Amino acid sequence: MSEDALREAAETMRVVRERCAWTRTIVHRDLVPYLVEESAEVIDAVEDGTRADLREELGDLLWQVLFHAEIAAGDPDDPFDIDDVARGLTEKMVRRHPHVFGDAVASTPEEVLVHWNAAKAAEKRERTSVLDGVSDHMPALALAQKLVGKAAQVDVPAPAHRLADPATEAELGDALLTLVQLARTRGWDAERALRERLRALRTEVRAAEASSVRPAPR
Repeated sequence: MSEDALREAAETMRVVRERCAWTRTIVHRDLVPYLVEESAEVIDAVEDGTRADLREELGDLLWQVLFHAEIAAGDPDDPFDIDDVARGLTEKMVRRHPHVFGDAVASTPEEVLVHWNAAKAAEKRERTSVLDGVSDHMPALALAQKLVGKAAQVDVPAPAHRLADPATEAELGDALLTLVQLARTRGWDAERALRERLRALRTEVRAAEASSVRPAPR
């Protein structure tokens, strides 16, 4: 997107906020369900959509960012706008890519990650736990995968549970966590794996419904 196109989108948001009776009443918390929904639709477009779908859904997600920034611009105590958001993002990405914008060297993805984590740690010196900044609002399976990785950073033993025949709900939780650990060690995305299988299940359900429909007798 060109700078002019992005500026036009931001200006469109400003006018809508100013003139739309519904939009004027919205605060940050009101937008949370829409942000969750639009993020999910971007994921759908990436994993199971067309290029046109992805372009549209990214636009809808961008609208949420512009909406939040426009609300923030009107805050009487601590205002900021989309320019402040973009400026902060640029500064952070430059800091976290010293191998691109500085003298550091990184020739492999692993070396890039070292620089990224070092820069992030320097920015977040006030954090006292590897869990700081991990949102509890993530989907449970994605959160489990994140926490398993964090646990490994502080040498918490990996979960190990027999997967067959959990006798209680707590044991089912242990078994699920063991599967997440298995996914992590093999470089798999547990959340994505389940989403893909659920898409297949949707197809199977629709096929079963279609096959059960019988023409009415004449």
